[in-house]
Amino acid sequence: MREEILQRHGHTHTQPRKHSSARSVALLKSRGNGSVIAARIASAITPCGGPDCRRASRGLVPAVLLHCDLPELLPAATDYLESPVSDGTIEENFEAELGSALGEEDEQALHHTFTDDNDFTDIARHGIVDIIGDDTYGRKVIVVSACKLPSNKYFNHEKFLKYLMFTLDQYVEQDYSLVYFHYGLNSKNKPPVSWMWSAYKALDRKYKKNLKALYLVHPTNFIRVVYNIFKPAISAKFGRKVMYVNYLHELQQHLHLSQLPIPQCVQQHDQQLVAKLKSLPKTTGSGTNKPLPTQQFGVSLQYIKDANNQDPIPPVLKNCITFLDHPDALETEGLFRRSGAAAVVKSVQERFNKGEEVNFVLETDVHIAAVIIKTFLRELEEPLMTFELYDEIIQFQGLSKSERLISIKQILLEKLPEDNYLVLKFLVNFLSKVMDRSDLNKMTASNLAVVFGPNLVWPRGGQMSLNAIAPINLFVENMLSYHHQIFVL
Repeated sequence: MREEILQRHGHTHTQPRKHSSARSVALLKSRGNGSVIAARIASAITPCGGPDCRRASRGLVPAVLLHCDLPELLPAATDYLESPVSDGTIEENFEAELGSALGEEDEQALHHTFTDDNDFTDIARHGIVDIIGDDTYGRKVIVVSACKLPSNKYFNHEKFLKYLMFTLDQYVEQDYSLVYFHYGLNSKNKPPVSWMWSAYKALDRKYKKNLKALYLVHPTNFIRVVYNIFKPAISAKFGRKVMYVNYLHELQQHLHLSQLPIPQCVQQHDQQLVAKLKSLPKTTGSGTNKPLPTQQFGVSLQYIKDANNQDPIPPVLKNCITFLDHPDALETEGLFRRSGAAAVVKSVQERFNKGEEVNFVLETDVHIAAVIIKTFLRELEEPLMTFELYDEIIQFQGLSKSERLISIKQILLEKLPEDNYLVLKFLVNFLSKVMDRSDLNKMTASNLAVVFGPNLVWPRGGQMSLNAIAPINLFVENMLSYHHQIFVL
């Protein structure tokens, strides 16, 4: 199925450009030399000294982006808008700035195993980093908002880098996407160049190998500067993952926009940009079309039940779980952690919505079926655990261990609607088989909770804070761990 759909959509890959200049080779060999990179910075932002070059130097790429492979980041003719998102400039004393970067011992310290003793409350309260559920391709979504960076006069950037790594560590073992809102960065909250360089070296391959899509929202000419600075030291294949997003509505086909925590100032800036357009491009999937009688995605459980002879188990869920309930599928390493090809996932969704028969192939479609399950749960009109239970679930972490099982039973057996309970039971009975083979598939209760937590629980409006992730995942982990004591009815 996967190969057939990919061929139908004509998917091809472009070859990355090669860099053969002597200067690039020399700089690549000296990537650890701050003075060499400093010289590169100076030449990158002051080629002529004119006002356009000064404007091009403004802004800052986030640490996560700086260690990605950027040579494809800027094609010869850029297709993104130029907007005055920053009044800051990169420091002129580059060599001194880079000289104050972290030393080798400091960098190694960043890579230690984080424990509960690491208190990042003072960093987390700013809301710079957010985690939401899956995108339309079944990947976790991490959001970084530059406008939420506080004043650089008192903000601890080194601790922020540790916090960023601590947050990413929880998700980098599965496929994920990153959204960076650039608007709001200015001279008052922009980290120093030395921090950029330290972050560039600290965020290694571990953090980028499963990064499948990088959305740069409201990008500006600052990317030219960053590209020119770091091009010699970065490999070439990451460019295909980068997407420039000029307007928020362009994210709609890739992400559940209503569930994205978009800062108010970013929304206002986007409205100003859209107002300048002569005509707004039409977007697909606006949700205005009447759902099909056999619709599975984006509707309620009741809608599906009414069209399914009052069977509360949705056909899409039954089909995918029946397929995955096979030893070869259950033992697949990273089950539910991998994403699927966008064209294949969309095609399968359309076929389920039309009521067509979908036959997965064991050799190629295990991860596709897993993505379809997560996508179905995430696109329900209301989460399987319902909006009403959200507040109670995010208080779960504050309960003692002896109280937690009692709380789960009360929530699921007494407060969850009957149909929701039956669907959840059907799902958890299958996930228990996945856990039974965790020695092969690496999907323990904890790992499954990270995957399914945000797809089972979210608040009205869909925008969930990072602080809510931990209690939700803990609730789901306990539910899975004690499933044999809970789902007895």
